[in-house]
Parts: sequence; structure tokens; C-alpha cells
Amino acid sequence: MGAAMSRTPPKRFHVKSFGCQMNVYDGARMSELLEADGMSATDNPDEADLIVLNTCHIREKAAEKVYSDIGRIVKRAGADEQPREKPMIAVAGCVAQAEGGEIPRRAPAVDIVVGPQAYHNLPQLVADAAAGRRAIDTDMPANSKFDALPRRRRQGPTAFLTVQEGCDKFCTYCVVPYTRGAEISRPWSAILDEAKALVDAGAREITLLGQNVNAWAGEDEAGRSRGLDGLIEALDAMPGLARIRYTTSHPNDMSDGLIAAHRDVPKLMPFLHLPVQAGSDRILRAMNRSHDARSYLALIEKVRAARPDIAISGDFIVGFPGETEQDFEATLEIVRAVGHAQAFSFKYSPRAGTPAATMADQIPAEVMDERLQRLQTLLNEQQHQFNLASIGKRCDVLLERDGKKPGQRIGKSPWLQSVIVEADAAIGEMVTVDIVSAGPNSLMGELVGRERAAA
Repeated sequence: MGAAMSRTPPKRFHVKSFGCQMNVYDGARMSELLEADGMSATDNPDEADLIVLNTCHIREKAAEKVYSDIGRIVKRAGADEQPREKPMIAVAGCVAQAEGGEIPRRAPAVDIVVGPQAYHNLPQLVADAAAGRRAIDTDMPANSKFDALPRRRRQGPTAFLTVQEGCDKFCTYCVVPYTRGAEISRPWSAILDEAKALVDAGAREITLLGQNVNAWAGEDEAGRSRGLDGLIEALDAMPGLARIRYTTSHPNDMSDGLIAAHRDVPKLMPFLHLPVQAGSDRILRAMNRSHDARSYLALIEKVRAARPDIAISGDFIVGFPGETEQDFEATLEIVRAVGHAQAFSFKYSPRAGTPAATMADQIPAEVMDERLQRLQTLLNEQQHQFNLASIGKRCDVLLERDGKKPGQRIGKSPWLQSVIVEADAAIGEMVTVDIVSAGPNSLMGELVGRERAAA
């Protein structure tokens, strides 16, 4: 990116985040950084002087979608009755990391490129772009980007908190090691400090995030080595925090201590997202996964022994190179054996630079489509059955937002199901409900009781 003409620094910004929960977290932190620098957020991109596209690179054609968004932004700016100056455009996240300086060469309208390990430098990059200076930062520094982040000033009842980033597993289909870097764990004290700030700002539930969140490791305030289970135990003691969740986990890092935490830690919710990706051992080896079908099922059995009511969620890839009909049937078999409360399933998409992208026997699109439809039919049936089995249960629901109808509130059950309830209760309140009906995607609850207001 060469030198450009200087321009008026932006006053209003809009952040659009794609993909995973970590991107949602990163997008929120970028917003806070820009607000701390004196800018104001807007939900309407047409009102923004700066638009940040916080990108994801996991799925096929992710980069193409970014360039399409850039084109739409430029077109909208020139299509007004009174054409205005194009807003400053920043491409952030994993596409920025993967594409780097190629982005402004291909799309000259882009002013800023910032990778996921460098977004703490976004205010300076905005200033550089406004002054006509080069504004690209895709470094992966050894020091923590979190040190530069402002404290949370406001927060809804649920919050994400990144505790670990990067991946050392090098699954053959995945770009994360190349876009997010090696596994890094945030320090114990930094996590607890941010968790307290989130609770002070209004959070009742915190979801701990990481590419391999259960690989988190660190030392507590006494210098003792701790894993994710120790961190969860410390958060369990935090006043004002009602619920703890974590995602995404890797089977290789599911320790006995973490399994025991699901039994022993009251605030840890009975929900586990533990991707298996495929049911065929041959395909799992080709994916460079560290488990096979038998060891994965044994792990699920161990988790359920510790917490019998736990809800299991997973990820599945259909049509990995070389997948035969027999391999795919093995995936259906492992789905039937586990029984899922929720799951995510995708067609394999080659990512440039990954080993799988150059493997022989790429699967035709029509075959992947047909297999994905069969898999999703089974997963949807399991989710519906899990919801139907909730009828008659009494559980606590953390109210998160208004429902579609007057007087309705929507919140989450301990098993991460959406529950609709008629309640004259505030967002952020915990209510007790009886589940009276269930659909494929949500439950209906009748109010039984409300938590007592703090004195």
C-alpha cells in the first residue's frame, strides 16, 4: 500500500464481524478501542466514516465475500443523491492475516489491513491512514495484545472472554495455525481481572473462548501450574458471576480435571462443544486428528459419567478428500452413538496453504451436498429429540433479550437452549421456569419463580 492523500479522521465507525465467537469478541474489543480513542459507534454502516470488516477465513470463498462487501461499500457511497466521500475501510481478522498486502493491491479502496494479533493497534492505524501513511499490520507479536485494551464500560448479561488463542494441532484442512498463530494462553491474573470487569459491567454469564480453549495453561497467583479446570474453579468463586461456559474444545486436551469440573463446579454449565469432525478412522488420520472414533466415544462416556445430564455439541466436515460412502456412514454411526443437543456441519472447502487442499480424490460438490443433507437431517432430529426430552424439566433461565411478542423474554437454559417465557422480569435476571413445550430450535417455559433482588 503506497502513500495516499490525507483525509479527515473518522468520527463514527461500524464494525461488521463474521464467523466464530472469537471474532465477535475481537469485534467488541475493537469497538471499545475506537470509542476510547474518541470515535462513536453506529449500527448503520451508511452513517459511518470508518467501516471495519472483521473477517473469518474458515469457510470457502471467505476472501471473495470480503471483496464483495468492499465493492458494495464503495458503490453505496457513490450512489447517494449527494455522493459523499468513501468511508475509510479496514479489513481485520483472519482474511487480513492470510491476504495481507494483497488486499489493498486487489481492492485499492481499502485503507487499513490489520490481523487478529494486531488489532490493538487499530487506532494508530486509523491515524496513519488518515494522514496518508501505510496502514498494514499483520505481525504476530510475542507480547500480549490484551495489555493495550481498555476496561469494559458496559456489558449485557452474557459475555465472551478470550483466554487462549492459536493452535498447534495443524489439522490438514485448517488455516487457524497460519492466521492465528501458535497456541498462547493469557495470564491468569489478566483473565480474572477482565472477568471481574465484565461482571462489574453487568455480565452474569461468561463464556471462555479459545481456538483450543481446553489447552489453556498458566500459573495462579501462588505460582502453581493450573489448567482450564483451575481457572474455572477460580471464576466459580467470583461474586456476581452466575454461569460459566467454554468453547471450543479439542478432544486431545480434555483432561480428567476438566471432566471432574463438570461434576464439581456449580457454575459450570452442563454443555460441552467437542468437535469430532468425522467418524472414519481413516479420514481422521488424513485430517491429522489425534483421536479415533473409539477414543472419542470413550471420552464422551467418561464425560457423561461425571455429568449425566450434559448436552453434547460437535462439528462435522463432510466430503473430506478421499471420503468414501463407507467413511461417511461411519460419521453417521458416531452421530447416532453420541446423540447431540446441537451440532455444526459443513462441506469440506479447500483452504490455500493447507495440506488437504492438494490431496488427491477431491469429492464432487453434488456428492458433498447429498451427504451433508443426510447428516443434517439426522443432527436436526437429534436436536429436536433433545428439546422434546426437556418438557417437564424445571430449570433456571438467564434472560438475555425481548421476545417477538409483548411481555415475552428469551434466555438460555443450562443446556444452551433458547427458552421463551412470559415474565415481567428484567433482562439479566435469572428466573425459574417449567418447560412446557419444545420445537426444533427453542423451548417454551412457564414462570415459576424469580431470583430475589440483591439487598
